[in-house]
Amino acid sequence: MDDNKFQKNINLIAHLLSCSNNDEINQVLNNDWELVDSELVQTMLQVAVNLAETGEIDNANFLIQVAHQLKAILELPEPNGEINFLMEVLKVIEKTSSGQRKQVVYPLLAINLDKLDDNFNRLLREWAPEMLRNVQLEEARNKASSINSFSNLIQQFPLGNRAINLEIAITGYEVALSVFTRNTDSVSWALIQNNLGSAYSERLKGDKAENLENAIAAYRLALDVRTREDFPEQWARTQYYLGIAYYNLLKDNRSQNLQQAIAAYESALNVYTRKQFPDEWAETQNNLASAYFYRIEGEKGKNIERALQAYESALNVYTREQFPEKWATIQNNLASAYLYRIEGEKSKNIERAIQVYQLVLDVRTREDFPEQWATTQNNIGIAYYNRIEGDKAENIEQAIAAYRAALNVYTREQFPEKWARSQNNLGIAYSDRVEGNKTDNLELAIAAYEAALNIYTCESFPQQWATIQNNLGAAYSDRVEGNKTENLERALAAYESALNVYTRENFPEDWARIQNNVGNDYAERLKGIKAENQERAIAAYESALNIYTRENFPEDWARTQNNLGNVYYNRQEGAKAQNIDKAIAAYELALQVRISEAFPQEYAQTQFNLGLAYQKAELFSAAKKAFAGAIKTVEFLRSTIRSGDEIKQKLAEEWNELYQVMVEVCIDLYDYNAAIEYVERSKARNLVELLSTRKFDPKGDIAEAVRNQLNHLRQRIDAEQRRQQILQRNRSSNGGIISGESSQQLISLQPAIPERTNLNQLWQQLDDLIEREITPIDPKFGLTQKVEPISYSQIQCLTGENTAIVEWYITGDKFLTFIITPQSPTPILWKSSKQDLEDLMKWSNEYLDAYYYYYQEKKIHWKEELAFRLQRLAQILHIDDLLSHIPPTCDHLILIPHRYLHLFPLHVLEAKKQEAPGERQCFNCSCKTLLDLFPGGVRYAPSCQLLQQTSERQRLNFSHLFAIQNPTQDLEYADLEVQAIAQYFPFKDILVTANANKSAIDKQCLRIAHCAHFSCHGYFNFNEPLLSALLLADCEVSSLPANPDPNKYFLLQENKIFDLSKCITLADLFTLDLSQCRLVTLSACETGLTDFRPLSDEYIGLPSGFLYAGTSSVVSSLWTVNDISTALLMIRFYQNLRQGTSVALALNQAQLWLRDLTKVELQKWISENQIQLDATLSISLRRRLNKDIDNDKPFQSPFHWAAFCVLGQ
Repeated sequence: MDDNKFQKNINLIAHLLSCSNNDEINQVLNNDWELVDSELVQTMLQVAVNLAETGEIDNANFLIQVAHQLKAILELPEPNGEINFLMEVLKVIEKTSSGQRKQVVYPLLAINLDKLDDNFNRLLREWAPEMLRNVQLEEARNKASSINSFSNLIQQFPLGNRAINLEIAITGYEVALSVFTRNTDSVSWALIQNNLGSAYSERLKGDKAENLENAIAAYRLALDVRTREDFPEQWARTQYYLGIAYYNLLKDNRSQNLQQAIAAYESALNVYTRKQFPDEWAETQNNLASAYFYRIEGEKGKNIERALQAYESALNVYTREQFPEKWATIQNNLASAYLYRIEGEKSKNIERAIQVYQLVLDVRTREDFPEQWATTQNNIGIAYYNRIEGDKAENIEQAIAAYRAALNVYTREQFPEKWARSQNNLGIAYSDRVEGNKTDNLELAIAAYEAALNIYTCESFPQQWATIQNNLGAAYSDRVEGNKTENLERALAAYESALNVYTRENFPEDWARIQNNVGNDYAERLKGIKAENQERAIAAYESALNIYTRENFPEDWARTQNNLGNVYYNRQEGAKAQNIDKAIAAYELALQVRISEAFPQEYAQTQFNLGLAYQKAELFSAAKKAFAGAIKTVEFLRSTIRSGDEIKQKLAEEWNELYQVMVEVCIDLYDYNAAIEYVERSKARNLVELLSTRKFDPKGDIAEAVRNQLNHLRQRIDAEQRRQQILQRNRSSNGGIISGESSQQLISLQPAIPERTNLNQLWQQLDDLIEREITPIDPKFGLTQKVEPISYSQIQCLTGENTAIVEWYITGDKFLTFIITPQSPTPILWKSSKQDLEDLMKWSNEYLDAYYYYYQEKKIHWKEELAFRLQRLAQILHIDDLLSHIPPTCDHLILIPHRYLHLFPLHVLEAKKQEAPGERQCFNCSCKTLLDLFPGGVRYAPSCQLLQQTSERQRLNFSHLFAIQNPTQDLEYADLEVQAIAQYFPFKDILVTANANKSAIDKQCLRIAHCAHFSCHGYFNFNEPLLSALLLADCEVSSLPANPDPNKYFLLQENKIFDLSKCITLADLFTLDLSQCRLVTLSACETGLTDFRPLSDEYIGLPSGFLYAGTSSVVSSLWTVNDISTALLMIRFYQNLRQGTSVALALNQAQLWLRDLTKVELQKWISENQIQLDATLSISLRRRLNKDIDNDKPFQSPFHWAAFCVLGQ
């Protein structure tokens, strides 16, 4: 074929590849029909082979199919049967020079793919030896040489069935060896043995270990002839392949196999020098590095250092410019070595690994190298899973995203082994996932492991199977769903299964890891005798420590020491004091490795455990020191979280007990100052940090525009974090649906990974702004944005001259009450009994159940019983005892509840305020509410530190009103309320009824408002607090859309549906600027309720959002309030404010006024204040007061006046 014809054929083939249907194919062929001949078919097959070699299998198969059709149309001769086909192939090989054989033979194989099957292999095995025996020796040698060449070719053939191609190659080599014996032609014999070893190494059928053993045997035979002295280059090549076979051989003694691999590679390097054989030298260095990386003998840290050196050596040859693919492969391996490096700082090693993986992806793109891209994605997932720097929750999300990316390429059908590997990694990530629901995450982990076991069977992949059995055991140990006893037994069974493969002799490190897990399982086991289980746990940990030495496995050694300490801490056998001493010793050993800088999470956990052991031994000073170290580190971990408050809240829940035991130890040491300081460090930390961070301003001559941009970015980040929190909780809410699904369904229902691009970009913008505009002027600004805890002296400063603070703290077996007065050098501590706590919990549950029933069913029992219930609460909290510690000079009270105490109107509890010894006598000591007993006012704060922050907001102006007035137009008295209040403000922006919609709210009006008053409906969403809302005009919809967004629609009682995008939600408040606002009044239902369920001590409710937005004080309600009494209360409240009193005192006086107001006094007040009642309201009020006589007090029930409270100043 001349060059012109060849080029025309190539052009025609290119046109065919661009066709999208049969009509286009026919048109292309008809247009150039003069080119359609046997040469075109031959060229087409050659191009198909070339495409297959570059991975374009679909295009290759398309050309082969077209070639078949053209061959039939042209009636080209076709050999009859497989024997003729084989004879033709061998004849072509004999006539073609070795350098041209691929170009000639591969098209012939491509057009006959249907013949390359098991029958062909059997034919070759049975017919070829017979044929060779029946010809002369020289012809037999020629035929055998051709068969060997054919085996070489088909072993590398990119088309057809890979497994069958390798079987045919092995058969061909073995047939050739029947002619080329060591005695007759040792050189050829050794060459074929080498080739046979290569084919067995790659073999897909049969047992993998047996195949590798056959490969090793063949390589060893080849080396009997291929000596270094006679055939140095061939000797080195066979040593190289021998090293690969030993490296991959997992059977028998793994340690010895790796030693053999290292020896073989190092032997090859005696010939493969960088100067003479740069490519081979670099390849061997890469393989040698991998062998050292997995080496069992010797010190692990030094082995990895040797691996790093070898990878770096290989990269001196394989540069990115000259060998981008090989460069990427070795860089990928280098990153993996850094990921597991022992020497150096672990966090920096992992950061280096991530950095290198990212470089690899510049070459390994999904488009060009999908399989390699997926491999690196899988590795990046491992790196992010193990990452120390950054936000743990975000790192695990990154890991999950990377594994899922890999699984987009690694399908079960095409890459079953790699699919299973990534499923296993995904299971590990879900097991430790922070975001989402723990129960669902563990079910997803179990499903991923079980999916992987469909591929990784014990027979075919014993090591991988054992690994997943171990991981599955760990997941069942932590499992929340199902029966705990059964879960632990399943875990134990999985570990035992893994130990059948991971023996101490062959896999000492893995064996030790499982022994550690077995110890964990026995330590928690519920079945059997507890003391016996503990002894088995100790035995398992000590077995693990025989392998996990501090020198070779420092992290694992420390982990096992920590676990051993845990079981000694709880041990039943032996002397208690000795067990505690052993626990302390184990924890202290663990802390030799678990230092806070390198392993902050583990350091905190072990310090916590050590503190508990010291506390049990009544060594309280040592316990306090240990707990202090743990708390300092936990708070550091908290400071690194960027993914939002929900993750911080989960961290706080995880470590809630740490603060409790620290408070207990401080009390045992009679260090009450420290006790309340640690109480404060656990309360409402998210809100404290949010408010504090907004105050941090850079020092120096920073442009005003930069300061504004800084504040704007902070606010946007806070708002975006809340948006992400809502979305993530919604994703997690599907947990109940998927928990009962099968494994495959679980995999398909995995929650979407949060899209944090916007949040990450905002953080990056903030970091860039600080680095670019602020750091050059104030270098310490980026380092100083840490919220310092409040000290007792600062707390006491909040009391002024006449203020007392009462702060509650609920622990596991009691509740504590701290009383701070101006006179007390330390807080006064009152401790409840365990029975008191049980009574409080029972009372709280009954109260909330009754309220829920009242709210849902419109039953009045809760309302009627409210006063009685509050009397009982005062007794449980021992209010009389508490007030006995407060001197009569204190007429102002600040209440700081804890957890569910935030839900109750503590300000109206009744008590006797008794005189302290030496003080003047109190003339009226009958039972009165706290409002009566503290005429200077009663107010609330989530914590002393938040009180301190809001107290710094001095807002003297109070002339500009922003108000929302009856937006849903179903509150009879809301219009009256706002109209009466508005007269006290010279400047006002009021959105009335239908005009009070979300789009009408001008943020600029809010920015300049001194008072924001919301007279509307509100509700608190206990399931999703960030979706708690104030209802605006047009927010009610008649029906839900087909697929409603749960973050947008909410169903209230009476089947009313509200579009939250048209309401003001708690999440929305984080976008507002109320920096000039002195007061926000929420004259609506349930606006003061908070989320009491988490153990994190966070304060989450509408008031917290308004405090964040900038106001000094918030007035809100604790239940669904009455329209009439609320309107009267609010009007009187603002009348009092006009007299210049504080917000708390103005509200308290209004509440007492409403409580004591008689019917005749009310009528007089309405007349004197010219309250404009229209006909409808007059009739409504007369109907309400109809049964009352003149001296009756229609609003005496606390239901009418006690719901509202003041938070802040």
